[in-house]
Amino acid sequence: MARTEGAALGLVSPDDVRRDAATIAFNALALQPQGCGVQLYVRSLLGALVGDLAEELRVDAVATVFEDAAGELPPGVRAVVRPGQGTLARIVEGRRGMPGAALVHGLDVQVPRSRPGGVPSVSTVHDLAVFDVPWTFSRRYATAQRRIMRHAARHAEAVVVDSAFTAERLRRRLSRRAHVVPLAAPADMAPAPPEERERVRAERGLPGRFVLYVGRTEPRKDVATVAVACRAAGAPLVIAGRAPARPVAGAVHLGYVPRERLAALYGAATVVAYPSTYEGFGLPPLEAMACGAPVLAYDIPPLRETVAGAAELVAPGDEDALVSALRRLLHDDDQRADLARRGRRRAGGRTWADVARATAAVYRTLGVDC
Repeated sequence: MARTEGAALGLVSPDDVRRDAATIAFNALALQPQGCGVQLYVRSLLGALVGDLAEELRVDAVATVFEDAAGELPPGVRAVVRPGQGTLARIVEGRRGMPGAALVHGLDVQVPRSRPGGVPSVSTVHDLAVFDVPWTFSRRYATAQRRIMRHAARHAEAVVVDSAFTAERLRRRLSRRAHVVPLAAPADMAPAPPEERERVRAERGLPGRFVLYVGRTEPRKDVATVAVACRAAGAPLVIAGRAPARPVAGAVHLGYVPRERLAALYGAATVVAYPSTYEGFGLPPLEAMACGAPVLAYDIPPLRETVAGAAELVAPGDEDALVSALRRLLHDDDQRADLARRGRRRAGGRTWADVARATAAVYRTLGVDC
């Protein structure tokens, strides 16, 4: 769709609509250039709905985005550009409806307050962190997001969650039942050839053996404890992700690593650690397993669901258990190889086409013919 005045207002031109398809409007305002997490969900789900399953499903996809993220949408998804950027603009613009759509899907919780013609809505809730671990956010952000989630729980005709853990938290906290649609490893995450692994090792000056953590060093990720355990186990911790304001003592910070280099980095690591104390699903361990890396993670319910016996799990914050597991994995080639095999099998057992089919099935429960 051309970025006309009508498009900016959220109007769908009849000339742009597939006559044989249901027009579904997606709130994709969470999408950001080079984003991960929710951004991966947005790109992967939309890409499967209009790409992988284009012949199977009849979906005319329209997504609201901010201008800097319009180019992040998969081919076949029409962009409706909304003004502004940032959290406040997301909240304000996410309240608006989308005339002409058969259904509205909020890909990061929020559903419109105005829905002309009683158009049904679906909300995807990725976790209940703003209720369960509010101390990891600013007070203003947590308050605003709790309000948005309560509205979605009350007014969305259907709610989708990534895990049974999140479904149970939603039921207990907001008395709302949800459809569980587990995620899949992104299609671009697969074992890299040996030469690519050696290239990324040389480019980054990485040692022969190292433990890798990919992501932000936010309060929910107990990276500092892993760094201490790595020193005790005799292997450096390498962190790939946006540089924190305060570096983790004893760790090697790579900063942002382009996505096209991430599979090779996973493959070059001796062990990938994911010390998360709270998750809604846990996509990074699945990415690492898809790339053939042995994974060591914290034993919390959503990660048990995600890795399903294909990773080494230790109790959150148990430094002694971390040191013991790291020493064992660093020096036991057979165990690492076994974990890598099981991890690849687990990661390969579900695709984003499966996620898209299950999501479309939710749409059909609301009478949308797709």
